[in-house]
Amino acid sequence: MECVHCAHGSAEKSCIEKVPIFSSLTREEIAEIAMITDQREYKKGEFIYMAGDRSQKLYVIHEGRVKITRVLDTGKEQVIRLLEPGDFFGELSLFISAPLDNNAEVLENTTVCLIEGSRLKDMISRKPAIAVKIIEELSKRLQSSESMIETLGLQDVEQRLARALLRFSEGKNVINLPFSKKNLAAHIGISQETLSRKLSLFEDMGLIRQSGQRKIIIEDKAELERLSGFDL
Repeated sequence: MECVHCAHGSAEKSCIEKVPIFSSLTREEIAEIAMITDQREYKKGEFIYMAGDRSQKLYVIHEGRVKITRVLDTGKEQVIRLLEPGDFFGELSLFISAPLDNNAEVLENTTVCLIEGSRLKDMISRKPAIAVKIIEELSKRLQSSESMIETLGLQDVEQRLARALLRFSEGKNVINLPFSKKNLAAHIGISQETLSRKLSLFEDMGLIRQSGQRKIIIEDKAELERLSGFDL
């Protein structure tokens, strides 16, 4: 895996500028972070890190997509988060020395900016606004994780699938899944075979229509919302 050092130029600055936690920084401060940032390219299917690894870096996606997963005691993979350009991960390793407890897998050819942790912590101590932004982001992720736990524990498969489809539709009637149906199944905690059966059931019910591997057209949004249990 080749590490591409970019002479701390525009690529690193562009990467940093995409991240909300750095939105309060001046141009000079962004340039300062760029000086402790490297760029690395990963191929589809590669792991940026795996559970058990140790890291003292903050990872920022410049181009491509990454999924954060955890292997459950049953051996099944649970997709925790799906990340796109501008998203960051690995932040907990900046504050605790324990090994990482999840996996970061590349879904397509991806370029990641790696920010050196100890020097970033030094900047955070001088710029408390960055710490506040990180806390805000971690709070959102905690809320999302709690919602996921509730979903897996209390909702049946059809309700989970309906909610996932509505979430990925972003208010539109056409869904272009940002990842494979295998990953969608892992995201909602079911097998790929169960997902296929439920999608076919939804088609038979007139709720959706599948087109190709990743395109899904919503035919009856009101009924899909009712099935999802959303309070409309």
